[in-house]
Amino acid sequence: MMKKKLIFATGNQNKMKEIRMILADTDFEVLSMKEAGFDIDVEENGKTFEENALIKAKALCEVSGEMCLADDSGLEIDKLNKEPGIYSARYMGEDTSYRIKNANLIKRLEGVPDDERTARFVCAVAAAYPDGRTEVVRGVMEGRIAYKEAGENGFGYDPIFFLPEYGCTSAELSPDEKNAISHRGKAVRLMKEKLTGQS
Repeated sequence: MMKKKLIFATGNQNKMKEIRMILADTDFEVLSMKEAGFDIDVEENGKTFEENALIKAKALCEVSGEMCLADDSGLEIDKLNKEPGIYSARYMGEDTSYRIKNANLIKRLEGVPDDERTARFVCAVAAAYPDGRTEVVRGVMEGRIAYKEAGENGFGYDPIFFLPEYGCTSAELSPDEKNAISHRGKAVRLMKEKLTGQS
């Protein structure tokens, strides 16, 4: 049986790995934009994670004529007015390393007690179909901002995102453990239910 093509609007290999793991048992062939031969740069000017994910999915669907998924995700820190939020990737400049971004966030929370260091990772996943239909779902992982970086497994803000119930940061979880509870894992699984019609 031919697998249905599904293009994911990202060039991020870490993300592709997570998504492929979750969609491995479906009848979709999951391709990154690059693998599908597309290179589009979309201005993400939405006000929410959902809007940005939809902007990306629709733009890629228009040029490719295939079913497309896109996600927008980020870190919300309650004490910092939900910063960096939808600007997580662009926080302190796109080319700034996460080591510097993480150190800056930890510094901004200096002296803030545990119970006020609450934060969450949010991920919205949008699907755009060639017939014009769209769907969007949201996954959330709650935690706190750690006092220092720990762990080698994650990427981005994972080393400073502490999960009290696990006693470690999300960068200290194995990929399987992380997929089971992560914001992206939850959102992609919700989308998987919609795609495979298992509601």
